[in-house]
Amino acid sequence: MSRLFIAEKPSLGRAIAAGLPKPQKNQQGYIECGNGDIVTWCIGHLLEQVEPDAYDDKYKSWRMEHLPIVPEKWQLRPRKSSSKQLTVIRKLLKTASQVIHAGDPDREGQLLVDEVLDYLKLSKTKKAGTQRLLISDLNLPAVKRALTSMRSNQEFIPLSISALARSRADWLYGMNMTRAYTLLGQRGGYQGVLSVGRVQTPVLGLVTRRDEEIANFVPKAYFTLEALIPYQNPQLNDGQAFDIRAKWKPSEACQQWQDEEGRVLSLKLVENVAQRIANQPAIVTKAENKETKQNAPLPYSLSSLQIDAAKRYNLSAQQVLDACQALYEKHKLITYPRSDSRYLPKDHYKQREQVCAAIGNNDTQLSSAVTKADLTLKSRTWNDSKVDAHHAIIPTPKSSGSAGLSGYEEKIYHLIARQYLMQFYPAAVYAEAELVFDIGGGVFVAKGKQMLFAGWRVLLGKSQAQNSDDVAHKVPPLKKGEVHTCREGEINHKMTEPPKYFTEATILQAMTGIARFVENKELKKILRETDGLGTEATRAGILDTLFKRQLLLRNGKNIHASDAGKGLINALPNEATYPDMTANWEFQLQGMTEKTCSYRPFMSELETKVLNFMQGVQQGPVPDSLKTLKSSSKPQFKRRRKTKKS
Repeated sequence: MSRLFIAEKPSLGRAIAAGLPKPQKNQQGYIECGNGDIVTWCIGHLLEQVEPDAYDDKYKSWRMEHLPIVPEKWQLRPRKSSSKQLTVIRKLLKTASQVIHAGDPDREGQLLVDEVLDYLKLSKTKKAGTQRLLISDLNLPAVKRALTSMRSNQEFIPLSISALARSRADWLYGMNMTRAYTLLGQRGGYQGVLSVGRVQTPVLGLVTRRDEEIANFVPKAYFTLEALIPYQNPQLNDGQAFDIRAKWKPSEACQQWQDEEGRVLSLKLVENVAQRIANQPAIVTKAENKETKQNAPLPYSLSSLQIDAAKRYNLSAQQVLDACQALYEKHKLITYPRSDSRYLPKDHYKQREQVCAAIGNNDTQLSSAVTKADLTLKSRTWNDSKVDAHHAIIPTPKSSGSAGLSGYEEKIYHLIARQYLMQFYPAAVYAEAELVFDIGGGVFVAKGKQMLFAGWRVLLGKSQAQNSDDVAHKVPPLKKGEVHTCREGEINHKMTEPPKYFTEATILQAMTGIARFVENKELKKILRETDGLGTEATRAGILDTLFKRQLLLRNGKNIHASDAGKGLINALPNEATYPDMTANWEFQLQGMTEKTCSYRPFMSELETKVLNFMQGVQQGPVPDSLKTLKSSSKPQFKRRRKTKKS
């Protein structure tokens, strides 16, 4: 009986073969193992959606009257670069008695192998007996463990259906909308391609609206007031004195003079309160002193890693993903990187000593941190109920030093390793104090926060160990009922500031926390559950596409929409530029994996939506924002110099 393992990539194929009996023979596109097992692989997606002209020759030319293009029977074709490998798999399937699906452990990885089995017409019997091998760590012990715990591939069919629906829906929506708006642009005199996608366009919408908000921003003056209450410590002979600074908390009666964020816009009102409190009794109505703990952050998901790497090293999402793929496939120093989880299976806790030893060996910066780690601690990250196909990205137990790593790879390994080590450090401890005073009938609050014990924060280095939100104000240990005197009120004149331009880190944060940009409460909930715009695996590619098509541009760290990007967003119907529609899609796609939603109703609803969009474009005039676009595609900002990819 010969088993045929089909991996997602050659690197995974080699790792699987290493866990199977020897001797082994390397053949063209596959490996023969000692017990008759054969390991082959895809090279990413071997198949791709056909272009519209494969359905009908007339679609070779882009014409408005042809839209919408809706395939009756969907077709795939072999990618040119991988047709040879498809032939290898076709031959091997004929002689295999059992098939093992070894795609990556996610939605796309599931479809990637399933679609090959369907395309090559694997018999129903063999399909029913197909097993699923889930691997998230390419090191030999982990692969051997995975080989002993395979499941039936039938369990994962819903995951495949969800990925298939996503792929077809993206084609249907993207192909039709891109053709329609590119043709509209041409009517307005713009010759470039105006690409539209259900994730890329809401991202472009976010940046466009932020740019417009900043451009149209008019600063407003606002005012804050602090009561200065002299205090002298009775325990000290030298009578050390200082001012307690208590911030005025306006009452409801002041709302008419406040903006939507509660800032007071009336100087007269603040001056009036300042006069009222000068030389008045300050009665302590609340006195609270407490110790608070801050636990270590969880290990990384891909997005949280990309956000931190952008902040710390100014790396793009794509650069981080490329470095992660190399650390996973080539160096085998980290676990599967395209993960949306920040939790670990309880079973992984057993490996902590080997993983920490590997960190000490691979990253000299962390070697002393490894010796100080307390491996008896168990943070909240070890939680089976929060782990599905993926777990958090962590170092593997492999010790190889950092000799073969590029600069980017070294930086990313350091971040991943440091975040893992934090799980074995105690919580940071703070002393927090709050005093509330009644002065002349007004409420004034003084707050202070001081770090008592750094705990896990020592791993951040001195500059970051102290919390950025620590309040340096002195708050003495007063008691409720004590009466002091307010010497004066200090007025601070301030100006409102525009929101900041998006950066690589903040656009990724916006994509993962997209719920806050949505009005609809139900959709907010969906977006929180589905983890935002795009997936861990696609976010880097979406941003990369927008930069390559020059719809987004970089200016230093800041990200802006180009003229073409702005023109496109202002031409599209609102529904296409906000994340709400994507939220609905993701909710239904997730529902397909959980068997609460079906493929057919989802696609029918989308076909109707695309038809309505096309009718709107065909019947309406050319939007003004597309008439003013210049055909030159030169960016308005200097593009960031291309750095060598790791």
